[in-house]
Formats: sequence, structure tokens, C-alpha cells
Amino acid sequence: GGLVIAAESCGPRAVQRLQGLAQDAPVLVTTRRRAEAIGMEIPPHIAGGMGETNKPITLDLPQGVPVDIILRPHESEEAGRHVALRHLSRPVASHAPRIAQTAIELAKLSRLLPAVVLGPLSRDPGNNRRDWARGQDLLYVEAADVLAYEEIAARNLQQVAQAHVPLEGAENARILAWRPSDGGKEHLAIVVGEIDPTGPVLIRLHSECFTGDLLGSLRCDCGVQLRSAIAEIAKQGSGVLLYLAQEGRGIGLVNKLRAYELQDDGFDTIDANEQLGFDADERIYAPAATMLARMGIKRVRLMTNNPEKIAQLERHGVEVAARVQHSFPSNGHNENYLRTKAERAGHLL
Repeated sequence: GGLVIAAESCGPRAVQRLQGLAQDAPVLVTTRRRAEAIGMEIPPHIAGGMGETNKPITLDLPQGVPVDIILRPHESEEAGRHVALRHLSRPVASHAPRIAQTAIELAKLSRLLPAVVLGPLSRDPGNNRRDWARGQDLLYVEAADVLAYEEIAARNLQQVAQAHVPLEGAENARILAWRPSDGGKEHLAIVVGEIDPTGPVLIRLHSECFTGDLLGSLRCDCGVQLRSAIAEIAKQGSGVLLYLAQEGRGIGLVNKLRAYELQDDGFDTIDANEQLGFDADERIYAPAATMLARMGIKRVRLMTNNPEKIAQLERHGVEVAARVQHSFPSNGHNENYLRTKAERAGHLL
């Protein structure tokens, strides 16, 4: 086992307490992408194979150096490398790779940067670790529960509410709300018209985007994609738009704004996410597949430019009978964003 503190909220006193409880030297765990972004040279036996492009990397925690100085986003790779070379040792092999992976996943689920301070437990606190943790005012979780959380949450989605909500250009619309049976992320299905589940239903998977959908941001094409999808579904007579709670390609609003800062310094939308330590795209579409299944929809015509959406739906048992093109010209502010999606993410624009 191990004791974990999110690096974002880890001050000197927290590190000291963790070290006292763990009775072992704490280490810094971040993702391979973040370690590489700050200039760490990762030996092959630690980096892993081609299928482990963003595995957790363990670093000795430098004494007296605030964790946030090391992990905060930098305006350039050179600046990050300078900090790394001054304060960090070479990556070390993790003695508990499953605990490290779990800790990183827990940070991601909390919409925090994927970096933690980990204190390995050098002695077993006893048979009842949960009671020991409670006595120390700590939260106890099983690694298996954390690693399976997203899949279980998607599988346990239930419709919990629905209402008729007339929309501009689609007055015959209903909104169905979904969330896991024990609470969690809320996803929406916007149903326009009367759908026929037996035929291929016109579908759009839309990831929430506060800045684009609500504020009309011109940095992305999310707002126009959302409104145009609803208009097209209404024009066709019926269909469903699934509004999925996965802001910023799955990294959350705060981290998306951090990525925007990096984009202002010259990184593209993919590199910015990876500089923060995330994958280029952290989204999963298991919730969408579950929602469609609960609605009795097995075959779809999918409005998308993203082949990964097609692949993930089909992996979860949804037949994609056709892909419907859904792209729009640049507005002058998002030209680089659209180019990166096409050239590096494989979007069919």
C-alpha cells in the first residue's frame, strides 16, 4: 500500500506528515509525458514499451524544494528542463507500480494534474487498514476500485430525470439526465423528435465545453458544432445528441485553461495537454454506449469527424451504420486548432 497526496496541494508540512506516517522516503510520481516534457531522460527499462506511452514515472523527491516549482506548467520546454536539471534526480524504478498507477488515476478523476507525492508503507499497519486510515484522518480506497471506477460508473448509468425543453430551432426536444446509481458525473441526452430505435438513429456525441458552448469562445469549434448538430437533427426530423461530461477532452475546465496558457506560449492543443502530463485525449465513450443501449438504440448514423468515436462505440457494441460529416470553416481564431486536429489527431476535416 501507500499514502498519496496530490502534488498540487502538497506543501512542506504535508510531505513531513506523510513521511512520518509512511516511515519511508516519499517519492514524486508523475506521468511519462510530464517527465519528458520537463527534460527528464527516462531509461528504457523504466519508460516501458510502445503500449505504455504515458505510464507513471517515479522520481526521488528533492529535499527543501516545493513540489509545485517542479510540476507547474512552464512557458517553454527549455524553462521546464532548467528546473528539472536543477532539482530532480534520474527516474527510479517503482517498487509499487500498481500503487503509482492508482495514485495517478485518482488525481485525474479529481481533475487535478496527474502528479502525486507517494509515501510507500514500509510496514503493514495491520489487518484492518481501513480502521488505521480512519484513525489517522485519512481516506482509504482500494486500488482495484479506483482503476475500475470509470468503467463501473459507465456501466451503472441510470436515467434519473427527463423534461420537455423547447430549444431554439428544435422545439420538440426532451432532455434526459443520466448518472451512476451511486452518484457521480451527470451526462445528458437531448432527444429531438420521435426516434425509431429499430433503424439507424442520427446521433451526435458532444463533449461539454463551457467556454465554447456557453461563452461562444472562438478558440475552438465546439459551440458551432453543438448548435449546428441540434439544428441538423431537427431538420432530419429526429435524433439524439449526447452531451457528455468530459470537459477539455477529459481533463476538466481548470486544466483546459492551463493548456490554453501553454497554447498562448506556442504549444499546440495536443502538446499543451501532454505538457501537463495528460494524454492528448483522455475521453472515453463507454458512457455514451451505455446511454444508447438503455434507450434501445443499437444502430446509429454518427455525426463526427473523429474516427476514435466510431471505434470506441463499435468496441462497446454499437453499430455505426454511417458517418455523417460535421465540420465547419475556421473563424480566424481556431485555424491552428483545427489544423492540429486534422494533422495530428486524425480528424476528418
